[in-house]
Amino acid sequence: MTERELDAAGITEPSLRDAYLRCRTLNARHGRTFFLATRLLPPSRRPAVHALYGFARHADDIVDEPAPGTPVARIAAALDRLASTLAGGLRAGRSDDPVLAAVVHTAGRHGIESGLFDAFLHSMRMDLTVTGYPTRAALREYVYGSAEVIGLQMLPVLGTVCDPAEAADAAAALGEAFQLTNFLRDVAEDLDRGRVYLPADELAAFGVDREVLAACRRSGRAEPRVRRALADQIARTREVYGRARPGIDLLHPASRPCIATACTLYSHILDRIEAHDYNVFDGRVSVGTGRRLALAGGAVARSLWARARAPADEAR
Repeated sequence: MTERELDAAGITEPSLRDAYLRCRTLNARHGRTFFLATRLLPPSRRPAVHALYGFARHADDIVDEPAPGTPVARIAAALDRLASTLAGGLRAGRSDDPVLAAVVHTAGRHGIESGLFDAFLHSMRMDLTVTGYPTRAALREYVYGSAEVIGLQMLPVLGTVCDPAEAADAAAALGEAFQLTNFLRDVAEDLDRGRVYLPADELAAFGVDREVLAACRRSGRAEPRVRRALADQIARTREVYGRARPGIDLLHPASRPCIATACTLYSHILDRIEAHDYNVFDGRVSVGTGRRLALAGGAVARSLWARARAPADEAR
């Protein structure tokens, strides 16, 4: 299937194909929910999505998966090298980097603005020094770069039935919704890294602060006040999904099943947190493989129908 995807996308140069395959591997390994949804895209569109995800994952790993004891200055230098290499590749229209070659090729082919990558890397740098956010307004700067720009990068790859600018707000909102869902699912992991992404003032309204969250992490149980605070955060996140969903109808018909399924799968994580009585401290809450497949099942038929109606070059 991977060779078919690359052939359908017209990617023939061997080293470039290798770069796309590396990005696909990163997507399959680290983004299981989103990777499942990408299977609903026409094969010709999948490599570009894998390239964008692979770049984001590569940068995220520099920040979150350094060798133990690595000084922050060394991590920052690695991000600076990544940014410089990417910028040079975008200017030249090509890159010899084994991962960046794919995202540079994708950006050039689909006209993705370089500023979106700059904003993403800015948020990655924030993770090196910022450990909490006093308000949702303060969090928005981080979320824009870490998530909303991903939705904006995806728009030209997915295609729209309108002026792309009309779909931009919804695309950004979907990226925000996915990120806020991750924050809720990963409270424990983020605490282990010294970070809290939930707005401090909103937690304080329920008598919750970092110390209370840390105590829940140590005990592996969510206190009643924490459960109430997380219920509030879930309600706020569902409002963001509500802003994002109308944008799915603005996408090219062949792309809608993928994004609708990703939206359903990610929002179901919120359901799982609720079903787990908001205890995000004793292991990562997830949607099981069987459930993911069941939720995605109906989308397969919609995807095939959309491809059947699309022109031959869109359905490949």
